[in-house]
Amino acid sequence: QVQVVESGGGLVQAGGSLRLSCIVSRLNFRDVYMGWVRQAPGKEREGISCIRWTGGSTHYSDSVKGRFTISRDNAKNTAYLQMNSLKAEDTAMYYCAAGSCRTDGSYYKNAGFWGQGTQVTVSP
Repeated sequence: QVQVVESGGGLVQAGGSLRLSCIVSRLNFRDVYMGWVRQAPGKEREGISCIRWTGGSTHYSDSVKGRFTISRDNAKNTAYLQMNSLKAEDTAMYYCAAGSCRTDGSYYKNAGFWGQGTQVTVSP
């Protein structure tokens, strides 16, 4: 059973930074894409970033481009999302999902293996 566990969320003031981590276990990482998806209260899930595990190519949504950076550590089976210059509108539950995206900007919001999410709250 593939396991995906996110961490690193919290409360931060606008303009601040957070780094989310996503540890994945029992997954064959060959040709896997890891995605970060967020969902704010009352809104649909939004795919915001994707990385190809092999090769490291990435995609960012327009809403986070230039502020967020996705990366992965092969040795630790961990993906990261570095979030800088946070805004109040970034407040959401953030999910990591294996096999949920492609780096052409496609996000499959009901596919892949998902974690339980980590809450990010940005105060104005």
